[in-house]
Amino acid sequence: MKTIYSILTAFLLVCNIAYAQGPEIEIPAMPKAFLIGEFESNYELLIQNYDQMLMSVCENDMEVAFEKWTNFLSEMEVYSNEVGFDLRGIKIWLNVFWNADGTIRHIAFYPKANSKNMQYEELSVFFEKFTQEFQMELPSDVKYSHYGSASFPTFYTFSAGEKE
Repeated sequence: MKTIYSILTAFLLVCNIAYAQGPEIEIPAMPKAFLIGEFESNYELLIQNYDQMLMSVCENDMEVAFEKWTNFLSEMEVYSNEVGFDLRGIKIWLNVFWNADGTIRHIAFYPKANSKNMQYEELSVFFEKFTQEFQMELPSDVKYSHYGSASFPTFYTFSAGEKE
């Protein structure tokens, strides 16, 4: 299973490098949230269009990027508690695509081998609703993305740039 994750990660890195600074490509209509492997050609177009990474939008400051990512996950967990969707035990890879204004265009995900079993259609619906509620507090002139790991519960409690 580690081999699959390694190959997937390498593929995403190569796509980001190969298509960096490429022209804007129109992406056909697709769901806001989907399992990696579905909509494969559209997913590749997303990767091409969202060639700026969260780290670069954070001026290559790893602490700021980590804080933004963990705050994002924490906000997702807070939202899940508000709407009664249980994320506990879910361990996934996430690829999030943000518009320049911080709104989410798409969330692609893939379960880790040690994640709890669940209906991933339900997780897609949860993510779609979350995209309507969340806006990243990160001023940017460009759209950007981040590919990372998420495990719930998060145990992070960041707010307004400071750890509580």
